[in-house]
Amino acid sequence: MTDEPKKNGIDEHNAAKSAEAEQAAPAAPDADEAGDVDKNAPDPFELLTAERDDLKDKYLRLAAEMDNLRRRTARDVRDARAYSVSNFARDMLAVSDNLRRALDAIPAEAREAGDAGLKALCEGVEMTERSMLSALERHGVKKLSPAGQKFDPNFHQAMFEVPNTDVPNNTVVEVVQDGFVIGDRVLRPAMVGVAKGGPKQPAEQQPAAEDTDG
Repeated sequence: MTDEPKKNGIDEHNAAKSAEAEQAAPAAPDADEAGDVDKNAPDPFELLTAERDDLKDKYLRLAAEMDNLRRRTARDVRDARAYSVSNFARDMLAVSDNLRRALDAIPAEAREAGDAGLKALCEGVEMTERSMLSALERHGVKKLSPAGQKFDPNFHQAMFEVPNTDVPNNTVVEVVQDGFVIGDRVLRPAMVGVAKGGPKQPAEQQPAAEDTDG
């Protein structure tokens, strides 16, 4: 009989502690709240798709850069082959000019009346000049033939004006020194005299390159 009140007191004490524990424990989320958390979480498929698109964009950019690099390299190689002899060709043109000046310095009468030795010398100088120009042509150097064409400051250098009403204005009527191009670049502009006082040039004319006979 004496133990019964004590046992009841222990049970009441344990029941009170259990109630306090239930009040202190956080409430478990219900099904709706759990569903809201899942909806806010990032979708793994969307993450992979975004990563794939980013990698694809980087690949396309890299491929375009490599293609541009190949084109630039091919152009640089092509230009190097075409224009590598520019400085040498320009120096050789100066030698060719001196050969022509030497021939022009001999009067025609002296050449005709000269002995066989003088004629052979003149012929040898002319042959050397032609051979040099032919060798330059094989490397892409061509002579401009601007006589009768419209003056083009990209290919011609005007030295003087010639009053002439019979041809259109700014027409090349005299070539003082031949011009040369290498590929599509000017190696040396042609020194020319242009007409002045004639009618307006009717149409645009492009300078022509003259093939040098070997």
